[in-house]
Amino acid sequence: MTNFRDKVTLFVVEDDDVDFMTIERSFRKQRIANPIVRAKNGEEALEMLLAGKPDFPFVAMLDLQMPKLSGLELLNKIRSDARISDTVVFILTTSKDEQDILQSYQHHVAGYFVKEEAGEGFMDIVSALEGYWKVVHFAGQGTWTK
Repeated sequence: MTNFRDKVTLFVVEDDDVDFMTIERSFRKQRIANPIVRAKNGEEALEMLLAGKPDFPFVAMLDLQMPKLSGLELLNKIRSDARISDTVVFILTTSKDEQDILQSYQHHVAGYFVKEEAGEGFMDIVSALEGYWKVVHFAGQGTWTK
């Protein structure tokens, strides 16, 4: 039987193609084979989440600076909807604004990362994500052992 942690999907909400490719490349370099699913903006991400995509279990990595529906607006909608309110969300953004950080944590994000500070240390973020889903217990994990 496959370990359920090998099935955890990274749901990336990122409008920048280069940033998304950096995430994919970092996962390959770390030899992390978990699936990655992308939404290119907040509206697309919300539609996907409400449709039950990506498949559970997943961890979301959300950019704040996006067109159509900003990351903070999306985060507010996620936390306001009982169907998806327990989504595990990490922020990966260019914003160092203290208000963005405060509002993100007020919406119960699991972590806040600034892209330019990650730079060479981005591999550390990828390792942290992998470590997170290897040890965390997701709500309802007993119901998805396929």
